Amino acid sequence: MQLYNTMRAEERAELIDQAGKQRLTLSFYAYAKIEDPKKFRDDLFLAWNPLDVLGRIYVANEGINAQLSLPADYFYQFKDTIEAYDFMKGIRLNIAREHDDHSFLKLTIKVRHKIVADGLDDSTFDVTNKGIHLKAKEFNQLLEDPNTIVVDFRNHYESEIGHFKGAITPDVDTFRESLPIIEEQLKDFKEDKNLLMYCTGGIRCEKASAFFKHKGFKNVYQLEGGIIEYARQIEQEGLPSKFIGKNFVFDHRLGERITNDIVSQCHQCGKPCDNHTNCVNDGCHLLFIQCDECKEKMDNCCSAECQEIIHLPLAEQVNLRRGIQKGNMIFKKGKSDALKFKHTGELSDVSLAIAEPGFNELAKQKPLRERIKRKKVLVAKAQHYYTKAQVGLFLMENHELTIGDRILISGPTTGNEEFVLEKMFVNGTENSLAKPGDKLTFTVPFRIRLSDKLYKILS
Repeated sequence: MQLYNTMRAEERAELIDQAGKQRLTLSFYAYAKIEDPKKFRDDLFLAWNPLDVLGRIYVANEGINAQLSLPADYFYQFKDTIEAYDFMKGIRLNIAREHDDHSFLKLTIKVRHKIVADGLDDSTFDVTNKGIHLKAKEFNQLLEDPNTIVVDFRNHYESEIGHFKGAITPDVDTFRESLPIIEEQLKDFKEDKNLLMYCTGGIRCEKASAFFKHKGFKNVYQLEGGIIEYARQIEQEGLPSKFIGKNFVFDHRLGERITNDIVSQCHQCGKPCDNHTNCVNDGCHLLFIQCDECKEKMDNCCSAECQEIIHLPLAEQVNLRRGIQKGNMIFKKGKSDALKFKHTGELSDVSLAIAEPGFNELAKQKPLRERIKRKKVLVAKAQHYYTKAQVGLFLMENHELTIGDRILISGPTTGNEEFVLEKMFVNGTENSLAKPGDKLTFTVPFRIRLSDKLYKILS
């Protein structure tokens, strides 16, 4: 009986490409009393593995915290598996606005002491005595109240690329650090201020709101569903966005754009940029912001030292990082003396630049049922991008492409960009048909990467 992931990420990515099925990325959480987290964990794995669910899930006596992806065709079957538990019936599923079939490449379900590490050891603290939940419109209205203090309960690398205007953004690496810092900072406002808080999907604020009520704060509110749900509601209801920039997400995408404002800088050159990456040196894996020019110049490294290391023979690299492998800690860093333009703490609400919108960024999300029926097939892989000409080169591998086909270019950094193929060159000559083995070029008004794949939309 298989109870753990047994497939390498590379193998899983290949199977996903071959399947050619649209995957949905989603997250959810629930605080509940779980008597036997180990059995609960195993039951979930047995139910989800056959549905090709992939993701990072934590369970504990206090509940469940899940970020995952699954084939859209299995969405309602998956929903049945979680609603089999009373405490998850009718649970809100935060479905990502931008989908990447490779957002997760393993199914990892871990039993933890807590689903959100808070550093608290207080038996009188009741996590279910939470603050008032606000929808996007109500949240916007309370933000306008001069008697309101808004706090970002995320980490420094999250708030740096996007945050609500006027928010307190603690300079912390972990959630547990923010609780005592904010408590001390706001100790004189327990009675007379509205304490308004937010995070990515709501789980950290659920606990933070209960903590501050426990500490005597009278008017405690939280953004229902976090930034993910806020973005969906403002789009659906045509509301103004009080959030500016990108929302950091904990999967291979590393961010979802909420507005086209860029509020952060490349940590190496200072150019306006909000694209996170991980240093390619396996002994480092520092999480930082890097523009395309620095990525090319620095070979996707955070420093000259790491750049030197990746060009050493593999045996020397392994020897240098012996005992310091940090590949599983990629979201716990983001600070280094080598990063001259890293900003933490008090952040500006001023837009430094406007991002060039991708095809998906300005398009309305299709209804879930319509997205679930959508199918695509892998046809080619990226080979090169000619920056000045804005032309992408792809090698055809499967099926055929013709003028008028709707295509999707997808990758961990590029995201998902969909449009109609209006003109193309096949093996250097303008043509209306491309077959496996052909070299295909056409205009692409955004930078593509070698990790990008080209799909043909079938329906």
